[in-house]
Amino acid sequence: MVHAEDVIRICQSLSANGIQVWLTGGWGIDALLREQTRPHKDLDLIVLVDNIVRMHDLLGRDGYGLKELWSENSWVVDAHGTGTPTAFVLQDSEGREVDAHAMHLDDRGNGVPAWADDEGLVFKREDLAGEGMIGGFAVRCLSPELQMSCHTGYDLPDEQLRDLELLHQRFGVEYPNEHSRPRQSGT
Repeated sequence: MVHAEDVIRICQSLSANGIQVWLTGGWGIDALLREQTRPHKDLDLIVLVDNIVRMHDLLGRDGYGLKELWSENSWVVDAHGTGTPTAFVLQDSEGREVDAHAMHLDDRGNGVPAWADDEGLVFKREDLAGEGMIGGFAVRCLSPELQMSCHTGYDLPDEQLRDLELLHQRFGVEYPNEHSRPRQSGT
């Protein structure tokens, strides 16, 4: 499990080294809600492509190593000429995981996911301006609307359906069509 203290430590370390990240997934939603609503098995981050190698090095000093490359992973060359993955999981010896996805920023500040360059997916600048709190520590995260839309294209486990319900209740964000008024299993 990844605890609030782990999230804060990782975010502080990355920020202190000039690495900008956006929280997404469960911790990103909890940051928007400004409270931890459930346990989290990992920390989902979006990182600029040009910072992936440095992020990997910094987390490597804390014992994180590559666990797996996601099936959507693409290899790209960063601004330093280094080949880098765009969708992967790091894990430390205690089983804590960081799920990282890389993106580029275009000239208008919109995010272009590097793992989906050919799919036309773009994160609007305003969707990258989400702000949240983890244990009193300010973090950058995806907007509630983008969080909601990122939870499409796959069967959601009950805890993620509950996350969407919380986003809907707190921010009035509408459900994507495929999850219109989701119900937890057994209800």
